Amino acid sequence: MRRIAGLLVAPLLLLSAVACGSDDKASDSASSKNGVPAITAGAKFGEKPTLSKGEGDPPKELKTDVISEGDGAKLKNGDAIQVNYLGQAWDSTKPFDNSFDRKQPFDLTLGAGMVIQGWDKGLVGQKVGSRVELVIPPELGYGEQGQGDIKPNATLVFVVDILKATQIPASAKGTEVAQDNVDLPKVGVKTDGKAPTVTIPKGDPPKKLVSNYVLESDGEVVKESDSVVVNYVGMIWKGAKEFDNTYSTGKTQTFPLSQVTLKGLKNGLIDKKVGSRVLLVIPPDQAFGDQQQQAIPKNSTLVFAVDILAKV
Repeated sequence: MRRIAGLLVAPLLLLSAVACGSDDKASDSASSKNGVPAITAGAKFGEKPTLSKGEGDPPKELKTDVISEGDGAKLKNGDAIQVNYLGQAWDSTKPFDNSFDRKQPFDLTLGAGMVIQGWDKGLVGQKVGSRVELVIPPELGYGEQGQGDIKPNATLVFVVDILKATQIPASAKGTEVAQDNVDLPKVGVKTDGKAPTVTIPKGDPPKKLVSNYVLESDGEVVKESDSVVVNYVGMIWKGAKEFDNTYSTGKTQTFPLSQVTLKGLKNGLIDKKVGSRVLLVIPPDQAFGDQQQQAIPKNSTLVFAVDILAKV
């Protein structure tokens, strides 16, 4: 089954596209420190850093240098984390991207394959509140293909501020809500961390967006400005064909709702409570419309069972 998460959310750095390069230039005169390019300005946690150019040949292995250690919890695979970062090629004096200028931290689920391997491997075990510098060899970055402004076989250098981390539960939990409309799909209520069953009726789908609780938690209400950590099953109403399933991979997805391009998914999750399981039935005009997307035919009504596991 081919994943379609990239179709649901506008592309982000480290997912499928690199943002336009920054105009800022780093110093190429400062010496390296601990085998990593030195930070020549903005060295404190929270400040936008300036990186020197790497000296000599880059290290062949992943390197993580702790610039300043925080006093928060150590990061684990599966944690939803929020970071600020600046990225630069080893042999360059110009950053290719940074979140500091956008004033919008980057949200991800660690170990979920949302980012290049150098991030997933290099950030595990680091403490919240830390500033770390990662030197990432090509095979843990973008390899022979490169990406955007990043050349093929480039060694990458990132300064990363770890802002916060949230442990993610295995499943939604809450009060079962009656599913008594025979014209709507029925979603299973087991909370064992496995994908819930979704049974789609034989009749015609509704013409308007449906967003109903299956399990209603007492968590915080989701706002459009939030990023949410979810597990979901996605199906096509016609033929009851599954097209995506995050449970089967064991990896959650983190969606900044402001960047979700699937209108019905975004609108269906806003105002729902964290910790809940939600049924979404999304008509074509709030899904992909008259455009075919991978295995999803044009003018398809989509059905999602979504566990809202956390917000960050």
